[in-house]
Amino acid sequence: MTTHEKYMYRCLELAKLGAGNVAPNPMVGAVLVYNDQIIGEGYHQKYGEAHAEPNCIRQAVENGHSELISRSTLYVSLEPCVHFGKTPPCADLIIKYKIPRVVIGCRDPFEEVNTRLNNEAAPEKGVEKLTNAGIAVEPGILEDQCKELNRRFLVFHTRHRPYIILKWAQTSNHKIGGRGSDRLYITNDFTNRIVHKWRSEEASILIGTNTAFTDDPELTTRMWPGKNPARLVVDMDLRLPSQLKIFDGRVRTIVFNAMKHQDNGNLSFYQVTEDVSLVHQITKALYQLRILSVMVEGGAKLLQTFIDEGIWDEARVITNEELRVNEGLNAPQFTSALKMGQEKMFTDKIEFFRPGH
Repeated sequence: MTTHEKYMYRCLELAKLGAGNVAPNPMVGAVLVYNDQIIGEGYHQKYGEAHAEPNCIRQAVENGHSELISRSTLYVSLEPCVHFGKTPPCADLIIKYKIPRVVIGCRDPFEEVNTRLNNEAAPEKGVEKLTNAGIAVEPGILEDQCKELNRRFLVFHTRHRPYIILKWAQTSNHKIGGRGSDRLYITNDFTNRIVHKWRSEEASILIGTNTAFTDDPELTTRMWPGKNPARLVVDMDLRLPSQLKIFDGRVRTIVFNAMKHQDNGNLSFYQVTEDVSLVHQITKALYQLRILSVMVEGGAKLLQTFIDEGIWDEARVITNEELRVNEGLNAPQFTSALKMGQEKMFTDKIEFFRPGH
C-alpha cells in the first residue's frame, strides 16, 4: 500500500460516517497530512452544512497546527467543489490557506451536467482551478473505491435518475407472498433490523398498491437509528384507504397516480400516465425532485417491471432457507444478473446482485 492509498483509505472511512445524512450531496472525507502525520481530518456531516475540506482545516487550526497547513498535503475522496451552494466553494478555501498539494480520489461529475446556457463553456472544475492557482494536484487515488462509495451520487448526475436498489424476501421455494390476502412473514428479527439499516441509508422507499394494501407497512427506520426515507407508493386509481400507516403524516410521502398532481406538504400526489413506461416516469420525477436513491421493496409486479426494463443498479434478496409454502406469489426473476456476494443470518441468506451486461 502506498502512502497516498493509506491516507485515501482514511478519507473513505471518514466519508462513510455521513451515510444517510448528506444526500443529495455526496459523502466526502478529507485528511490533512504534514510529515506523514495527520494534523486534521473531517467529513461532510450533514446536508447544508460544511463540507469535508473546511471541517478538516478547522480541526487542524483547533489542534494548533495553523502554521503547518501551508506546508501540508490535503487528501480528499472527491474533487473539491468550485460552485456556491449552501456553502462556499471548497477550492477557494484550499487556495486561501495556500495548501501546496492536493490528492484526490475521484472527479466530481456534477459540473458536467451544469453547463452554462447559450453554448458557453462548462464552468471551471475543481482540479483545474487548483492547478491554475499553482497547487500540485494528483487525482485518481483509489478511484474505483471512491466511485463505489458515491455510486448513488454518480448515477444521479451521469444517468439523470436515482440509484435504484431492488429488495425482496422469499421463501426457500421462491415465494414472495402467501396465498390470499394474509401477510406472509418471511425474514427473522436480525435481517429485519438489517433492512431498517438499509432504509436509513437511502433517500426513499417505493412500494406498489397491493403491497401497501395487504401489508400496511410503515416503511420507517424504527428498528435502527437514522433518518426515515421518503415513502413512495404507486396507486394509479387512488383506491388506497387513508388510514394506512404510510398516510400517517409522519414522513414525506409521494403517491404516483393517474388522477391528480397536488402538493400537500408531507403528502404529495404526482400524476403519471398509463400509456408511457411507469418506471421511466417515476425515475424522471425522482430526478426532478432531487431524490438521489430509491429502494424498491415490492410488490413482485413492480419489482419485475424494473428488472424487465433493465433500470436497476443493485438487488438484495433475502431467502429464508427453512421456510417453504405450497402455494403463493412467485418472487421476481432476473433476466441478467451477477451475484456479488452473500451473507448468512441464522435462517436467512442475503444475496447481493448487480446487473449483468
